[in-house]
Amino acid sequence: MTPSQLGAALHDGQPVFGTLIVSPSPRWPDTVRGCGLDFVFIDTEHIALDREQLSWMCQTYLAMGLPPLVRIPSPDPYAATMVLDGGAAGIIAPYVESAAQVQALRGAVKVRPLKGRRLDTILAGGTCEPELQSYMAAGAQNRLLIINIESVPAIAALDEILAVPGIDAVLIGPHDLTCSLGVPEQYDHPDFLAACETIFTKARAAGIGAGIHFWGSVEQHARFLKLGATMLIHSADISLFQKHLRLELAAVKNLAGLATASASVETVTI
Repeated sequence: MTPSQLGAALHDGQPVFGTLIVSPSPRWPDTVRGCGLDFVFIDTEHIALDREQLSWMCQTYLAMGLPPLVRIPSPDPYAATMVLDGGAAGIIAPYVESAAQVQALRGAVKVRPLKGRRLDTILAGGTCEPELQSYMAAGAQNRLLIINIESVPAIAALDEILAVPGIDAVLIGPHDLTCSLGVPEQYDHPDFLAACETIFTKARAAGIGAGIHFWGSVEQHARFLKLGATMLIHSADISLFQKHLRLELAAVKNLAGLATASASVETVTI
């Protein structure tokens, strides 16, 4: 997939699948190839990656046809510009709670390369020369803007957020959202599931992607799709390694007749 193809899929409601990539190892891209992914998610909010590592990862996955979506540390338009300059196909902005934040991010992602007063004029509804407008619109198709919805105030402001032009998808941050709802890490709680369905439904009604990053069971993942999700970020490389190593070592020890501790899996929450 190219970034523009991923963007079209999000707006068309076509299900797309990714995973969180934590490792910057040069062996990892070839390992990920052929796993059925449409894109990769790289998180600089919670993962320690320097700018050079991030740029290498972005450009490598992009060349492989797996558009890299990078979560920036905060909803900062300057941070968005930096990762796009490094090769990201799109940005994910964390913990957004207002349309004003989205408007500023729109300027960084969709109205490049304008800055300063000229950018402020365009964001306020002004116009520009037709040639410049065509140039910016063509570039915007290859830069995706995805907004994390992770709190009760964000849900309350969702209609205003979705009214900002240029958004390609919203993405639920389930850990933060359950905490904001007062039911921390209760991912089967009716209040959390109802909130997810509300977010998915409103996103799809607005003609954009409805996403969630989740690390639980395959049954829970399938339930999110049934609730209306069209963008599923499945687990993370570090979580999948932890899960399968524990299970396989427990199985080996069991077959060898060795006493084993419980092989229950504790996932890494990001």
